[in-house]
Amino acid sequence: MAFPFLETPSMGTTPEFASPAVAARQLALDALLSRQSAWPLSEPAPSDAELNLIFDAALRAPDHGRLRPWRFVVVRDEARDDLGQALVEASAKRHPDAPAETHEQRRRKAFAAPMIIVIAAAVSTETTVPEVEQLLSVGAAGMNVLNAIHMLGYGGFWATGPDAYDADLHDLLDFAPHERVLGFLFVGTPPQGAERRPRPERGDVVREWWGRSSI
Repeated sequence: MAFPFLETPSMGTTPEFASPAVAARQLALDALLSRQSAWPLSEPAPSDAELNLIFDAALRAPDHGRLRPWRFVVVRDEARDDLGQALVEASAKRHPDAPAETHEQRRRKAFAAPMIIVIAAAVSTETTVPEVEQLLSVGAAGMNVLNAIHMLGYGGFWATGPDAYDADLHDLLDFAPHERVLGFLFVGTPPQGAERRPRPERGDVVREWWGRSSI
């Protein structure tokens, strides 16, 4: 049986006769459809006013139980020096037998973008809301951050790896014991003319259930 919504091509440019409201919605959708992880990232990073908009978007994420599990720490400017040194020390502690050059390479991570947003989940155990739903809420907030960054003309890249789960880095960034780091969002200006990466076909990941008769 055909799935019309899977066969319809993605919407393109907004027709000239569209109302301002429709045109605005289409522009927003076009931005969502063009977002992708960007690398490398250079100056400038978002301004303070733009950061406020970005985090306002993050706070629109679904939040079962109104637990507000989202936590963000912004690292920029000279603070990246301290973060870079901490990354070196964390690597040396995890792998004491590795060459010093290996640990020094970790320092570059702190300067891979002009701004880093550390994203974490404040998971509550004093609620009936399952932990997985709280983590999903933080993931949704992180996606809102990436979308807002993109809509403002910047680029973002979500990275994890062993540094995201390092206890010493967790404490250095002053996260509470119940707050779990979920990654580093690298933020800056993407390179011009980046090639659009292909995405999966909708039909590969979407299906419609037609009720018991479809079994």
